[in-house]
Amino acid sequence: MMQSDEIRSKFLKFFEKRGHKIIPSASLVPLNDPTTLFTGSGMQPMIPYLLGQPHPLGKRIADSQKSFRAVDIDEVGDNRHTTFFEMLGNWSLGDYFKKEQIEWMFEFLIEEIGIDPKKLYITAFIGDEKNNIPKDTEAGEIWKKLFSKKEIEAKEVEIGSEENGYKVGMQGGRIFYYDVKKNWWSRAGIPDNMPSGEPGGPDSEMFYEFANVEHDTKFGEFCHPNCDCGKFLEIGNNVFMEYLKNQDGTFSKLPQQNIDFGGGLERLAMAVNNCPDIIETNHRSILDYLEKLSGKVYGKDKADTKAFRIIADHLRAAVFLIADGVSPSNTDKGYFVRRLLRRAIFNWDQLGIQGENLSELVDSALDTYKNVYPDTCDKKESIKNEIIKEENKFRETLDRGLKEFEKGIDPFILFTTYGFPIELTLELAKEKGREIDIEDFNKKLKAHVILSQTSSAGMFKGGLANHNEKTIKLHTAHHLLLAGLQAVVDKNIKQRGSNITEERLRMDFLCDHKLTDEEKNKVEDWVNDKIKLGLDVVRKEMPLKEAEKIGAEMEFGAKYPEVVSVYFISPSASLQDDAVSIEFCGGPHVENTIELNSVRDPEGNPRDIGPFKIQKEEAVASGIRRIKAVLL
Repeated sequence: MMQSDEIRSKFLKFFEKRGHKIIPSASLVPLNDPTTLFTGSGMQPMIPYLLGQPHPLGKRIADSQKSFRAVDIDEVGDNRHTTFFEMLGNWSLGDYFKKEQIEWMFEFLIEEIGIDPKKLYITAFIGDEKNNIPKDTEAGEIWKKLFSKKEIEAKEVEIGSEENGYKVGMQGGRIFYYDVKKNWWSRAGIPDNMPSGEPGGPDSEMFYEFANVEHDTKFGEFCHPNCDCGKFLEIGNNVFMEYLKNQDGTFSKLPQQNIDFGGGLERLAMAVNNCPDIIETNHRSILDYLEKLSGKVYGKDKADTKAFRIIADHLRAAVFLIADGVSPSNTDKGYFVRRLLRRAIFNWDQLGIQGENLSELVDSALDTYKNVYPDTCDKKESIKNEIIKEENKFRETLDRGLKEFEKGIDPFILFTTYGFPIELTLELAKEKGREIDIEDFNKKLKAHVILSQTSSAGMFKGGLANHNEKTIKLHTAHHLLLAGLQAVVDKNIKQRGSNITEERLRMDFLCDHKLTDEEKNKVEDWVNDKIKLGLDVVRKEMPLKEAEKIGAEMEFGAKYPEVVSVYFISPSASLQDDAVSIEFCGGPHVENTIELNSVRDPEGNPRDIGPFKIQKEEAVASGIRRIKAVLL
């Protein structure tokens, strides 16, 4: 078998030879996107550069990004779903476009990792008449020529919606055109849902066919590439990001044409090895250890196999989340780590493993990551300790939960209050001959997850909600606020997170006391004084070590490449000597705290971005305060 390690290495070397700089994976906790709890794709950290901000390392970038998608937790246990995965990515930031990208991907898949082109199927964008976005015939033509060189006829088929695909089927096609729900990509989904200032574009996805997998008609009468039966597997998505949503709801072209490719590493391993089981292909070291501990064989018994899969996926996901600073808890991101571990522990018990702790699997989970994620592997012992603590805590609550179960308490309360996995409740109910309203549970759980995610959007992840003018002004004011807190309250204050929309900025920061009214007034005055000075906001690229040496403020827990982007807010060209703020940042910002080239007052004079006003200051955790502020 070709292991994922080898595929990752081949991918990065392939694009490095074609002028791409390789960047490290960002944290699973997003630093530049307040729209989501976790990093779920490789493009999230790249948004500023897709919008036109120059990347410190140039116009060609590639990486392998750690990703976590909580939405798939309940699906894990089949042969296709995981929560933790790696996304291989390459980007062209205003450099090459469709022709080069499609040709390179075809070459990589066929020549580099040996996928049979006869098992490769393509989807492309059918167009969006409502928003005046045309059909992507160009991508289709490029793919057709490539297939013809392999003596493969590439018939084009217009399907439209996924639902229609189940009615019309394959029709002998090789290239299939779908609508905006399937072949348009933006963080916000379809064009109509995109906020102003959001980039997006048509995409062209690549699917691998498992010829030995039969179509299951429970998904639809006929199979097609986007069918969920498992016969076809999406292995990569080429996004042609060239559109921007305008304030009036129309679309215009971005200043530059971008390529944003994402390919699931684990899925590529499935295709390369023609194995439709994602756990078998990518978690073999964990499965081997589980077989040793349980005395059971993976794949022999349906119920046991599901337990193997859940443990393997959830343990690996929890390991990487804990390594990136997320501890098990009942709220926010920690809720998902707790749920992963407790679901894994329940299935551990289902396999009949005794006298061992779930933490015994950490070594196996990290076995293949020693060279690519050494920082995570270095935290092995602390990760084990977190898992041991959580397992001990869970086993203590099990006794209380069992007593509550006997009282006939609501399964949802058992789940949220006592950490009782629904699987355990269903198992106990079966033994006792009780009926559980699983639809009611799922309805309550869905509402609970939405509430958790919504409240977490108010917790603090670094980043901008969008890139319109008001948000950009507040981003610059945010830098001044941190500098003001350090100048007025305590020079040792550090930011612990931020969230910026066009209405307000919010910042979490380390501070050992509640700010007095006098301190808040002085911070406001300090920020407003600096705004009125008409300070230049200047971006410089510099070596990481140099930026650290001059004391540039950085995001807590962030990992940075060797060359970084630093913003100076300064009254003169000397920048460093008299700057009032120096921060690591991807931007964007205003060019000057007085809007020299934009909004002016009724007399035609330049107007500053202020006045700045603190609306609220409060505690959010021990030693952490929160400020909400606006520009009036």
